[in-house]
Amino acid sequence: MHDAHSLSLFRLEAWSLGFIWNFEVGFWSFARVATLLALIATNAAAAPAQQTRHVLLVMADGVRWQEVFTGAEEQLISKEHGGVTKTNDLRKAYWRDTPEARREALMPFFWGTLVKQGQLYGNQHKGSTAHVTNGKNFSYPGYSEILCGFSDPRIDSNAKKPNANVTVLEWFNQKPAFAGRVAAFGNWDVIPYIINRERSHIPVWTGFEKTDPKLNPHWAMLEKLIADHTPTWGTLMTYDTFIHAAALEHFKTKKPRLMYVGYGEPDEWAHEGRYDYYLHSVQHFDDFVRQLWEAAQADPEMRGHTSLLLVTDHGRGTSNASWKSHGQSIGDSRYIWVGVLGPDTPALGERTNVPTVTQNQIASTAAALLGFNYKAEQPQAGPVLVDALPKTTR
Repeated sequence: MHDAHSLSLFRLEAWSLGFIWNFEVGFWSFARVATLLALIATNAAAAPAQQTRHVLLVMADGVRWQEVFTGAEEQLISKEHGGVTKTNDLRKAYWRDTPEARREALMPFFWGTLVKQGQLYGNQHKGSTAHVTNGKNFSYPGYSEILCGFSDPRIDSNAKKPNANVTVLEWFNQKPAFAGRVAAFGNWDVIPYIINRERSHIPVWTGFEKTDPKLNPHWAMLEKLIADHTPTWGTLMTYDTFIHAAALEHFKTKKPRLMYVGYGEPDEWAHEGRYDYYLHSVQHFDDFVRQLWEAAQADPEMRGHTSLLLVTDHGRGTSNASWKSHGQSIGDSRYIWVGVLGPDTPALGERTNVPTVTQNQIASTAAALLGFNYKAEQPQAGPVLVDALPKTTR
């Protein structure tokens, strides 16, 4: 990938070499040099520069690929297997006769916009598989693999231990053009440790901070609401709507170059065995992504220059009992899904019969969309999702 500056230097170098050759040796005419420059300009025109200037890396914790691609599962719309008491209401909201209609009812933005304008991987029924590489199939290893681009066998729990690895967020924040324009939002109290807030100096907001109202009255208000509401999961995490309100406001006002947002409710409701709340939180996630995308399209600076990367940290079991959980002992929970949408991503839609993609490719892809080669400096990282970028820039 070449930026405008390097391309200009290349043109100048080509002109200079041609001129010197013509002046000193006499073999090249100025007309030939002009022809050469014309050919360079033609090739440059055929390979336009990448448009992405902002990347949103958005994650939904523990959302199964099954719901993403086939919608609500009928056997789980029950009290026995899904903890659902108002089954008629849930069926009215999400049950349809076909998988295509069910998935559209559950995730209208995914199937109305993302698939039509971008790409979505992970439907095993159609020859597209996506999976983690860490082998643990739970959150901290998954979050770290997504953000760092590789798995680390030392990460074997969800304990609040600072991540020894540098994330792609920190990597970008160290660059002058990105310093202060990287941010992270997630409603799980372990996220500051995964991103290593103390070392990286990246602003990480979970809702449990104590922001000075004079510095950010919006965050301070949300933190008060979180403190005042009846906690469902204690200080482990809070509701996605709070994290979304903070992230959306920051995105609109600060226009970060790279922003991570993690929504955690789907995983928590699944662990609670509440399939109804799980489905509701998945639909909320879909709508939150829509709002972020529409905010980018409404802003003159970000419109046409913003890319979305969507992923989950792990899957879940597939049986009536194992859907509530995940982990190393539940093999099916290694399977995930990945979505990409933006001005540089070809609109290939729901991918079918394609090579397997892996979770460790997300960090490199986020960097590549911004015009950087992350893997060159972090060889452990997975490769770029090649189809997420035009062929001329891969």
